[in-house]
Order: sequence, then structure tokens, then C-alpha cells
Amino acid sequence: MAEKRLALVLSDSHIRERAEWFPEEFLEIFRSKAYDVAVHAGDLVDPEVLDFVKSLGKKVYVVQGNMDYLDLPEQEVFEVLGFRIGVVHGDQVRPRGNVQALTMLAKSMNVSILISGHTHAPFITTYSGVLHINPGSVTGVWGGGGGSFTPSFAELAISSTGDIAVTLYELKRGRVTTSTQRILLYPQP
Repeated sequence: MAEKRLALVLSDSHIRERAEWFPEEFLEIFRSKAYDVAVHAGDLVDPEVLDFVKSLGKKVYVVQGNMDYLDLPEQEVFEVLGFRIGVVHGDQVRPRGNVQALTMLAKSMNVSILISGHTHAPFITTYSGVLHINPGSVTGVWGGGGGSFTPSFAELAISSTGDIAVTLYELKRGRVTTSTQRILLYPQP
């Protein structure tokens, strides 16, 4: 029987600087799920956000964004059901969201899944064997490179069979919409 794990993927909250708190519609979703892992790809800004994110998953991985003054690592690497997953903010590459440069970073970290932020616009794509997940800004605030201005986050469902589903949640006109992409990856030896 296949094992499954569920990860919550957040980024770019900018709370107390550009947004007051998480959208209530998202808080309801967070409270209704039992996440095995919670990830925040940086720009939390307020230490209260770190405390809150720590309450969302059994295991928590948070990295420092370019707007953070919290004592956080620049990158994290962890494993879920044989998949090595890396987390960076994304300010390490130029231009923002450059998938080729992010792929080189992922390969240097020896990960098959890379979570990043910094763009404030979500994307889920596979490039050169690396699955890239950028959840956008959870509060939908502006970023230095623009952004979608739509609050968003992602869930990463991993199965030991290699079936991976990434669901993007977006808050549009007071309604939460979802779209899911399924990817088949093989666990790293």
C-alpha cells in the first residue's frame, strides 16, 4: 500500500509590513487539514508568522527571504518518502523566477523538488528533471518584481509510488479556487 504525505507550501506573507494577516478563507483551510510538513519560502517579516507556521505542520521548514531579519537559514533540504526537497527564497537568482538558474541551484542542492518564492506570482513547472513549486504570495501583496496580486498558496501531496499532486489555491473575489497538476517523479536512490 502506498504511503502519502501532505505538505503546505507558503511564501511571501510580508505580514505587518504589507499585509495585516493571512486571508481568513485560507486560515479555514489550514485549520481543516493535518499537514505532515509546513514550508515557508521566506519573507515572513513578522516573527509572529514564524510561530504561526510552526503550528501548521508536524515538521516545519522555513528559510530567510530578502526582507526578513529573522535568524533563519538561506536554504533547507529535507526528505519526504524518498524525495529530496529543497527550499530557497529565490532571491539567489536573477531575473526573479528564472527556472534555468533555479534548476542549477536545485542540482547543486541535490534535490528533485525545489520550492521557492520571491516572484509573488505562482508557478508549477518541471525543468530538466526538477519539479519547481512557487506558491506565490499567501497574502497577495506587491513585490519588487510585481506579482499576481492574488493571494495564493500550494499543497504538495506526495505518494511513495512517485505520484505527486501539486494543488494551487488562489483567492479571487472572495472565493478560493483550486487547480491541480499531477507529476510522476521517481524517488532519489
